[in-house]
This record gives sequence, C-alpha cells and structure tokens, in this order.
Amino acid sequence: MPESLINPQDSLERQNEKLLKIIGTLMRRAEQGGDAAGVAYAQFERSVMLEDEVRARTRELEQALDLLNDSNAQLAQANAAAEAARANLANAIETVQEGFALFDADETLVMCNSRFGKHMRDIHHLFKPGLQFRDYVRLVSESPYLSLPEGDTPAAWAAQRLALHKDNHVVFNARMAGSRWLQVSEHRTPDGGTVVLQTDVTDMVLLERQERERLLDDQARLIKATLEHLNQGICIFDSAARLVGWNGRVGELLSIPVGRFRIGSSFASIFEQLGRDMAFLDGADAQTLTDWAGSNTRRAPLSFEIAVGGTRTLAVFAQQMPDGGFVISFTDISAERAAMRAISEVNETLERRVMERTLELEDALAEAERANASKSRFVAAASHDLLQPLSAAKLYVASLESDLEDAAQRDRLAKTNNALQSVEHILGALLDISRLDSGAASVDLGEIALHDMLAQLHDEMQPLARDKGLAFALDAAPATVKSDATYLRRILQNLIANALRYTEAGRVDIAVSQEDGRVRVEIIDTGPGIPEDQHEKVFDEFHRVNASASPAEGLGLGLAIVDRACRLLSHPLVMHSVPERGTRFALDLPLARPARTRTASPPSTEADMPVHRIVLLIENDAELRHALTVTLESWGADVLACASAQEAFALLAEIDIAPDVVLADYQLDHGEFGTDAVAALHARFGPIPACVITANRDAALGEICADLGAALLYKPINPDALRRFVLTSEQNPSESGSVSHPAPRYRRNTDVIPT
Repeated sequence: MPESLINPQDSLERQNEKLLKIIGTLMRRAEQGGDAAGVAYAQFERSVMLEDEVRARTRELEQALDLLNDSNAQLAQANAAAEAARANLANAIETVQEGFALFDADETLVMCNSRFGKHMRDIHHLFKPGLQFRDYVRLVSESPYLSLPEGDTPAAWAAQRLALHKDNHVVFNARMAGSRWLQVSEHRTPDGGTVVLQTDVTDMVLLERQERERLLDDQARLIKATLEHLNQGICIFDSAARLVGWNGRVGELLSIPVGRFRIGSSFASIFEQLGRDMAFLDGADAQTLTDWAGSNTRRAPLSFEIAVGGTRTLAVFAQQMPDGGFVISFTDISAERAAMRAISEVNETLERRVMERTLELEDALAEAERANASKSRFVAAASHDLLQPLSAAKLYVASLESDLEDAAQRDRLAKTNNALQSVEHILGALLDISRLDSGAASVDLGEIALHDMLAQLHDEMQPLARDKGLAFALDAAPATVKSDATYLRRILQNLIANALRYTEAGRVDIAVSQEDGRVRVEIIDTGPGIPEDQHEKVFDEFHRVNASASPAEGLGLGLAIVDRACRLLSHPLVMHSVPERGTRFALDLPLARPARTRTASPPSTEADMPVHRIVLLIENDAELRHALTVTLESWGADVLACASAQEAFALLAEIDIAPDVVLADYQLDHGEFGTDAVAALHARFGPIPACVITANRDAALGEICADLGAALLYKPINPDALRRFVLTSEQNPSESGSVSHPAPRYRRNTDVIPT
C-alpha cells in the first residue's frame, strides 16, 4: 500500500477507518471496471491483503489499549498511595510535639505542622507552603512575640539568624514573650532542603535556673565556709566599693569591731582608721589604698605591708575582679618577719665571720703565693746551681774519654757517664713537674713536622730497643701539627721510653693517622700491661706499676709529666691496657696544614776539630768554665775563657783577634746576660757563630736567641751537642754577613731535654 494513503502517526482507529474506505472503494471499482486484463482480480487480492493487515493492526491496537488501561490503573494506585503517604506524613508531623517545617532546596516552604510558629499568633497564619525562608526569618524577627536581647534590633537578629542558616546543623535558644523559651534546630536534608524544629524548653530553662540558683546558694555557703577557715583576712567589695563579703579573721587581724562589717558598707567607713592606728611600710600610705579603691579605671594589683600595734606585721594584697569589684586580703607575716630579722642578724654575724675568715684566707693565700714564688725562685736557683756542677762533671767525663786507654777505666768512665745521665733525667723530670705545677710553664705554639720529630726519637731510642731485642717500628706519614715543640717532644719521648722500658719481649710500634682535621699518634707495646685498678694511678707522681724498678730507671714522673703537659696543651690522651697483652697510648693533635715533604738533614758524623779554632768562652762559674775549657782543648780548640763580657772584650782588645766561635752563659754576674754579650760581639766583629748556654727553659729566651741568630744549648750540657755546634759553626767567608742559624726549635730541644 502506498505510504501516502496511510499516515503512521495517526491512531489505530483512524488508520483502520482509512483502510476500510480504501477497501470499499477498490471493491466498487473492481465490480464496475469488469475483468479487463485481470485488474479486478489483482485489486481483489490487494483488498484481501489489506483486510489481513487491518485485522493485525486491530489486534495490536487492542493490546495497546489493554496496556494503557493497566498503566492508568497502576498510576491511579500510585496516586492513591502517594496521597495516602502524604496524608500519613501530614498526620505524622502533626502528631510531633515540636513545631516542624520543611523547606526545599530552593528555600521554599513545602509543609509544616500546626505547632510550627504557634507561639507567634500574629504571624502563625502566614506559615504556608510557598513561603520563602528569608521571608520566614523576617516575619519572626519583626514579631512582637520574639523577645530580643537587650540592645539588639530585628534587622540585626535576622542577619544573625541567616548567618546561622548557612551551617548544616544549627541549634540555638530564642526567648519568647511571656518568659517562654524555644529551642530552634536546623538540619540539612540530602537533597539540599532544610528541616526546622521548634521545641518548647521553658520548663527545662526554668529548672536549670533553679538548679543554678541552688548551686549558687551552695557555692556561696561553701565560699563563706572557706573564707571562715582561711588564716587570712578577706574583704570583698563590688564595683561601687561596697562590702559584699568578708570573714571573721579580718576583724581579728585589724582589730576592727565586728559591727562595722555589714553588707553594703563602704570601703571608707570600714578602713577609716587605717591611717591612724596602722603604720604603712615600704613607702605605702592610706591615701594610696583609698585612691586605688575609688578608682573607676582598670586597677593594677596593689601589694604592701602594714604594722599593727608594733608587734604584728600584715601583708596586704588588693586585686580587681572581672566585674569591677575588688578583693583585699590580709596575711599575718609577723613570724616570717621576725625570722627574717633573726636571719639578717645571723647573716650579719656570718658576714663578719666570713669577712674575718676571708681576710685570714687572703693572708694565707698571700703567704702561699709568697711561698710558691719563693719555691719557684728556689727551683730556678736550684736548677742553675745543680745543673752547673752536673754540666762540669759531664764535660770532665767527656774530656777523659780520649785520654783513657785501659778498658777497665773506660768501663768505669762509661758507668760514671750513665750515672750522670740518670741524675740528669731525674733533675729534668723534677724541674718539669715543678714548672708545670707552679703554673709558670709557658706555651709556645707553632707548626711542627711530626714525622721528623718522631723519626729523630725513633733513631735515638733504636739502640735501646736493639739491646732488648725488641722490634721497634715507625709508621708515620708526613703531617704538620700545631703544638709546643718542647712539651710535645717530652710527651712523645716519655711515652716511647716507657713502652721500651717496660716491654721485655715482642715489639713497640709508633703509628700516625689523620681524621677530621686531627692527627692521632699511637704508641703500642706488647709489654705486661697495666691492671685496671692502676689505670688512674699511673699518672700520679712517683708511682710505678713495677715497684721493683731501680731509681736509676726513673722516679715514676714520666706519665705525670705527660698528663700535665697534655692538659696544658689541650691534647687529649687516651690509654687502653690489658694485662699480659700490652698497652696503647693515643694522643690527639690538631692538624696545622697539609704536610709538605721535608728533606731530612744528613746525620752528623764525627770529625776532627779544625786546628787552632778560637773559641771565646764567657762563663761566670769557675768550675764549669774550667770544665768547658778542658773539654774544648781536648778537642783541639784554642779557648779564650773569661768570667764576664767586660773581661772578654778586654782580652780580645789586648790580643787583637776575633774569635771563631762564641760560647756565652745566659746568666752572668752583676745582672749581665750572655745574649747582651753576643749582641755586642756581633756589633763589633760581625756575625760570629754564637751559642747561648742556659738552664732557663723559657720560650721567650728561644725567641731572643733566634733574633740574634744564636744557637741555644741547655744545661746540663750535652758534650755531643756542644761538639756538633763547634764543628758545624764555621763561618762561610764567601757569604758576607751570614751566620749559622739555629736548627728548627724542636731539633734544638733534642739537645736540651734529657732523654
């Protein structure tokens, strides 16, 4: 069928109607048109097909009508259920005891019950569906049934109410006319709506007020009882300075009649006699207290003391309360003040006694300082007086070595020399201990090539290790440390000497390592070790773990000197020892700068003294002067021995000759110094090689000698060191003005510190 005859958008009834008309028309045309060319039959067939289609469409239409009827029936049922649910919801919210209102997401009232807003009869009838929330708030704020807080306006209340509405959950109380109270709560629904509940809480508020009043009454009674039990006197005044509370103790302390304390009494009427009967202490007065109590501004706490009756002292403290009133407390501090007076008197007595004892101690300290100074002077004098003959004895022994041919005599001479060296060791240790304990030790910090110092000590002590059959190794990379050369050499020398002395078998090692800007020197031995109970005692004077050692091996001062010197230089020293396994000493030194390679000086060799070398000797001690003369002449030198610089200049002028070498004692007679003599000789004869001989180990003297270009030789004089100086001090004629400068300071000390 052509689509133009039937409109698919038409209803089934309309389509069936059109089909019936078409079928009728076709049948009539078939009957009228005859049977030409089979047209009628074809139209008949088409009409039959149309009829089948009409029947099919009719059935579909009937099915659609059935479905529509079912849907209408279900919709009716749903509408009925919705109306029933709405009625049930309305009935439910109507049965709620609180006022209920529901606003949708657009802030429009959907429904409410009859109790919602019933306390505001003037606007209750306006709460109907469709009311906007903002209009609801405005109506409530303008209602005379809403009791606004004092000073608040309807517009301000409405603005505050709308601000609260922004929260998801809000609960607040609103006071209504007739002393009624409503609790309003808001809750946001999942779809953005708002549920408002209004609950009458008047009974709860009244009950709470009654309970609060009861608690206040109980609290007032409790406070009253507490005030009565306090040992302080208490007065409480309101903002108008009227009495509102007190305890009985205040009347007792101030001797004020009880009848004067009445509720509402003014401050002035109660304390008018303060200025007459009581003495204010610490610069306070009655007017100050009166002005403070009558002030209308913020009051700072006020504290002072008063004297009552001459025997009682009260501490007064006044402080303002938040409501503008104030509290004044009175505390009896008579016992404390009496105790303080007693303590003051005791303190005065103690101060006098302390002053007397201080004066006594100052006298004792002055006497101790005088004794210490006297001891220092004695030590200095003793060092000079003892070292003078010791030097002479060593020089005499040295001068005999080349004269004795008998083996037995040479053996006795060697033992004599060893004994003198032991005396030298002991004297040096005693002098070091005395100097360190007296505080007279001076420190001259400088940069020291540690490897060179350890190498020299290793070479010096190698024979001792070889004699005992010990392995003696040095493992030290080049490093420059900052320390005092004299004391550092003595520290290392004593530690190494102790390790070699007490180790009978095995080895002694010297190891150097660097870490975090510091250099650690370790002296490790395989000796008998030190028992744990002796670890602290080994640093005491005259203490030796091996008590059977002879005095010739030392007096037990080595580690005492090491300990004091390390503390003087702030060089940490750590000892670790295990009995029967050995001991390790670790010394930490500050690194001065990156080490630079130094060229080792070739070892000095024995050589014959140049013939007729003229040595000018200035020594005031006749015995030492003679010993030096004999020793130098035994080496082939010509010695001009003089007791003073004046005698030396006179002798040189008489013979009209300049010396090749100058040896001058530092301390001469009549306040003269050998350094001055050397300076005068240099000024007259030029840079003659010179050496200053002294027992003074002050670092300043080394600086003076360095400025003069003179060597420094310490007493007791080491003959080998003296011989090396005389042999190597020949002036080079090709270099005008050149002199033999002293060796580096730590090397010079090799000759001056006994080993």
